[in-house]
Amino acid sequence: MRLMAGFSAGPDSVVERLRDGMAGGVLSFPLTSFTADGDLDVVSYRAYLTAQLATGPGAVFPACGTGEFSALDEDEYRAVVTATVEIADGRMPVVAGTGYGWAQALRFARIAEEASADALLVLPHYLVEAPESGLVEQVRRIAAGTRLPLIAYQRGPVTFSPEGLRALAAVPGVIGLKDGHSDLDRLQRLTLAAPDGFLFFNGAATAEIQARAYAAVGVPAYSSAVHAFAPEIAGAFFTALRADDEATVGKLLRDFYVPLVELRDKVPGYAVSLVKAAARLRGLPVGPVRAPLTDPGPADLAVLERILDTGLALVGAVRGPVRSR
Repeated sequence: MRLMAGFSAGPDSVVERLRDGMAGGVLSFPLTSFTADGDLDVVSYRAYLTAQLATGPGAVFPACGTGEFSALDEDEYRAVVTATVEIADGRMPVVAGTGYGWAQALRFARIAEEASADALLVLPHYLVEAPESGLVEQVRRIAAGTRLPLIAYQRGPVTFSPEGLRALAAVPGVIGLKDGHSDLDRLQRLTLAAPDGFLFFNGAATAEIQARAYAAVGVPAYSSAVHAFAPEIAGAFFTALRADDEATVGKLLRDFYVPLVELRDKVPGYAVSLVKAAARLRGLPVGPVRAPLTDPGPADLAVLERILDTGLALVGAVRGPVRSR
């Protein structure tokens, strides 16, 4: 195996566990449960996550974008990551989110270490524009201060060139890249520039829409926001995609995923708040989103309910009654 300086992979490493997980299931990005008043609800989170992980995702990424990382303080983050590690119980890798500037990112990284997470996903930094050398240095600073392996996330202000990717992969502890830009020409160049064994996965919003295109450039693994509220649908799509069942893939895309994306694109932040609303429609104990996100109003909620029922019908599942809390 050709490895660049700083990049390591072995049969018992997190890299191998993640690669195996990516091949066997979607990557789960769970929601974080809040009460109606906006307080963290760890009891409900544990109940929700237990059901989610019982469906066998390839890995679980708590306190990331779908989990409203930016809305959590350090104590809440600790509680979420600790609960996730306990519930996962070694069955799958736990990759916790971290972010902001490198100094604050290290505070979260050390909490994740103490909670026994397996790795970290470095979320895009806050607000500032920066040259690529600074983007690499940001990750290098985080990597130098934690024993946990890192996956970088390029989205928003973070974009790597092939040269930047080579520099990133040479940082000790950096094991992969999550892509949220969906620039497949650039992504193909990045995969060709990377060392053998470096991990890539599709992190586009509603990644299933572009899963076939990503697979065509050598990136078949993807995160699934749909898994956060309908693991039956996410699992059926994953199985059909891996089996080259184009009829099922096409039906799910046309009748469920595309309408969901069209609704998602109506309002900023719906990539998270629609997911949480759909979970509540299924009676899952996740509560509302935290500001600055907003929950959908009655009209959009009615559309979401129809889309959800259609998707569940396509895979032979049922929504079930909404449980009051």
